[in-house]
Amino acid sequence: MKPALVVCAHGTDDPDGRATVVAIAEAAAGRLPDVTVEVAYVDVQEPKLDAVVDRLVAAGEHVVVVPILLTLGFHTEVDVQEAIADHPGRAVSTGPLGPDPRLADALVDRLREARVPEDTAVVVGVAGSSRPEAAEVGRGVARSVQSRWSGPVTVGFLAVAEPSVPDAVAAARSTGPVALASYLIGRGFFQRKLAKAGGDFLAEPLGDHPGLVDVVVDRYRSGCRHLTV
Repeated sequence: MKPALVVCAHGTDDPDGRATVVAIAEAAAGRLPDVTVEVAYVDVQEPKLDAVVDRLVAAGEHVVVVPILLTLGFHTEVDVQEAIADHPGRAVSTGPLGPDPRLADALVDRLREARVPEDTAVVVGVAGSSRPEAAEVGRGVARSVQSRWSGPVTVGFLAVAEPSVPDAVAAARSTGPVALASYLIGRGFFQRKLAKAGGDFLAEPLGDHPGLVDVVVDRYRSGCRHLTV
């Protein structure tokens, strides 16, 4: 029996954001037809990750937790690790989805879906973190998008780190219209904040883009190698 996959999200009150997490899990299940796939959350929503992992392990399953979070932070380093701590060898976590070049590809696809002209200045909107390494991930994502986009690309943060998205938009406007790329999983508080940041174009979040689902599936397969048979 293959290990179960638990797609772990932060959790949100936004109905569209909730639907996005389910869509990602369903897409991953479609790629892994012989694998049990469940959804769990570290905040806001039920079922909580620790309860799902405990139940699956008690039922005899091995478990790979794939957090659909984009950078390291408290949830990946504390909440997720605590959820698997009581099950060494039986449950593992793969770490966050980013950085990964396929996510930069997905961001560019979302810009094109929003009909953004290829020479438009882009600000990549990132949630932000007080951790310097997380902020550097955001800057790295902007550099990856720049290598795929003909217009200038910069980064803006939606919380904590600098520059803020509105400041980044203002700085980018000297070259003309500005598009916002959403380095977020789904709609919710941060996407609404991004929509108010003054851009001329707004791309959709990463969502269940096939490239993101590819990352989830690859993380799962990698995690399986760290389980005790």
